[in-house]
Amino acid sequence: MNREQAAATAVDSRIVLVDDHAILRQGLRSVLDREPDLEVVGEAATRAEARAVADAARPDVMVIDLKLSGGSELEGLSLCRDLAAAHPEIALLVLTTFLDERLVVEAVQAGARGYVVKDVDTRELVSAIRSVTRGQSAFDPRTAVAIVQTLAHGPTEDDLTARELEVLRLLARGHSNNGIGEKLFISPTTVKFHVSNVLRKLGVRRRAEAAYEASKRGLI
Repeated sequence: MNREQAAATAVDSRIVLVDDHAILRQGLRSVLDREPDLEVVGEAATRAEARAVADAARPDVMVIDLKLSGGSELEGLSLCRDLAAAHPEIALLVLTTFLDERLVVEAVQAGARGYVVKDVDTRELVSAIRSVTRGQSAFDPRTAVAIVQTLAHGPTEDDLTARELEVLRLLARGHSNNGIGEKLFISPTTVKFHVSNVLRKLGVRRRAEAAYEASKRGLI
């Protein structure tokens, strides 16, 4: 491809990096700064910072690690849901150390257009960013296999979503529906819906039984 063809196919992309490790953000920035069509316009280390910079910078793409501030991967999934709801025009690309079939599918369900693992070749990462900028999906070969395998097996009755796991863990700590709603910033009605799904999927009828069953399965 000559220079004129490259210019014609170039996609200008404004990017925000979301990772709780500054050194990793710096490394990513140094890689992306070498690409003339990619520009890093912001960084964030926490879920709150990511929401704020999304509001302020209005980037084209946000590259997001699932595990933020020493928390669980659920925090990154929740951030994807927040951003997908508030800024559907922003392409979300998960870049994380976790290669897990269920996480890949949940990330997509949470609004991510792509999912790549941190040890991916830098050329593949740049290609993934350009793909999601154009509205396409982007997965490295391993995550693509994970999605295919999960779809082939199909969902099972007791697969809990990321949000249902969050609700379950708070339920097990004795929080009421109102208390869970306050912590997760969702309405008590929504909490009741999730609790009903949790009870059904765990095959129990009461909240205490759900906590016991979840403990046996290692979910909490």
